[in-house]
Amino acid sequence: MAQFSKLEVLTAMEEIGLIPVFYNNDFEVAAEIVKACVRGGAKLVEFTNRGDYAYQVFGKLSQHFSESDEEIILGVGSVIDPYTAALYINNGANFIVGPILNPEVAKICNRRQVAYSGGCGTASEISFANEIGCEIVKIFPGGLVGGPAFAKSVLAPCPWYKLMPTGGVSPTEESLNAWFEAGIVCVGMGSKLIVKELVAAKDWSGIEQNVRNALAIIRAFKEKKQSA
Repeated sequence: MAQFSKLEVLTAMEEIGLIPVFYNNDFEVAAEIVKACVRGGAKLVEFTNRGDYAYQVFGKLSQHFSESDEEIILGVGSVIDPYTAALYINNGANFIVGPILNPEVAKICNRRQVAYSGGCGTASEISFANEIGCEIVKIFPGGLVGGPAFAKSVLAPCPWYKLMPTGGVSPTEESLNAWFEAGIVCVGMGSKLIVKELVAAKDWSGIEQNVRNALAIIRAFKEKKQSA
């Protein structure tokens, strides 16, 4: 079962503003990636359901970090059906993310009080996601559905929505500032943050620095916004 409450997870998403996203079928490598992200300041990490036996790797990660570091909030992405969601929740997932929105996944997550961010690409989908209990809605693919301009346009008439783009987000000042200026509360970031060359070289400090740099940009934007 989830180690963190739904409220704790949603609060951390907003406070931190960044969720690193990755998949690796090697437990040892995956554990090092998680540790690098956490050292960089991102204690929420999304492991994607992308390969055979991915749930077994995640189960080992979940058990390992629940015993070694009680601050790490592990969740699962690329979930498109309720059966997979239930499998990962029973393996300790603290949040569920999907590239699409599935009401049946929302039911499973709501029943177990686990945060669910279903993927949406229209204003109507975002509205429906809120209706079925998605407090923070994933915009996917963020860059292709309209980028920051899309988020800003949707939030103009519906400022109560909380949006998290994934896809089309880069760890640069230009990209992150544009998204947060549009009004989103969090971003998901994968290969542009956890670069495959760094993983291949086992350069965990390089991944840590990427995360640290991205979070510094996000913090600087928030501080500037608060003081304005």
